[in-house]
Amino acid sequence: MPVFSVILPAYNAARFIERCLLSLQAQTFPDWEALCVDDGCQDGTGAILDRFAAEDARFRVLHKPNEGVGAARNDALAMATGKYVLFLDSDDFLHPQMMEICLELAERDGSDIVAINYDHAYRNRTILRQALRLPERMDFPRFRTFKDYETVVTDDIFDWATEYTRHDRKLATRHCQPWRRIYRRDLVAGIEWMPDIMYEDFLWWSEVMLRIRRATLTDLPLYFYYPNRGSYIFSSREEFKVRSLQEVIRAAEKAYENVDPGIRERWDREFLRPFQEKLAKKEKRLRAR
Repeated sequence: MPVFSVILPAYNAARFIERCLLSLQAQTFPDWEALCVDDGCQDGTGAILDRFAAEDARFRVLHKPNEGVGAARNDALAMATGKYVLFLDSDDFLHPQMMEICLELAERDGSDIVAINYDHAYRNRTILRQALRLPERMDFPRFRTFKDYETVVTDDIFDWATEYTRHDRKLATRHCQPWRRIYRRDLVAGIEWMPDIMYEDFLWWSEVMLRIRRATLTDLPLYFYYPNRGSYIFSSREEFKVRSLQEVIRAAEKAYENVDPGIRERWDREFLRPFQEKLAKKEKRLRAR
């Protein structure tokens, strides 16, 4: 049984997927499996995944008709056997020490999750290159080697988690994207992603938080997020975004109906309210059309 199960859905990601897969092979910790879901790709992504799987048995590939990222993650999680789960988007990539450091912290602290950050400098440079219409770069940046780093261990994730960008605590775990953390697989077992919808990570992360007993937080930039303007979130119609927000908010509120009032108040303030505000703005723009 591998230590890490990497959940990797892919849809028409041929431009990026090889870099993503190479970043897994470059990990300083080698005991992992990558569960790659070809979600009805039509651009050669599936062939690239098959090539890597033929050369490296740690890659497992599932080819299926397109059903969206939520269904793809559900399929991959059903195949997972690792102690820890790590989510990776096909246009992004990992720092070589990602698994090594996260495993060290999880085992040291007995934590259910380890929360990290992404490399803001890489993201900002990429956005600038896109604005200047410079050619895409699919190579890796020069990676720093991390030896000493600050961490916080908490038994109260609701005291440190927020959807707001600005927060009074440096090591707060911000936003609901699943790739911002590793998770014990038994922690997330049975929590399914809502299919055929956007903002599904808000609902999933809200449910996961209710199970977390201990968390380790660090600000290390171990994830490299590629701002892909052709991604699902950027290319979807506004009507679909509004409907999705309405549905995930209703589902999340139902999940929090009977929780401790103190937890509910902090979740309302730090997670529900930002999404309600986002929904109100989108509904207003739709009405103004």
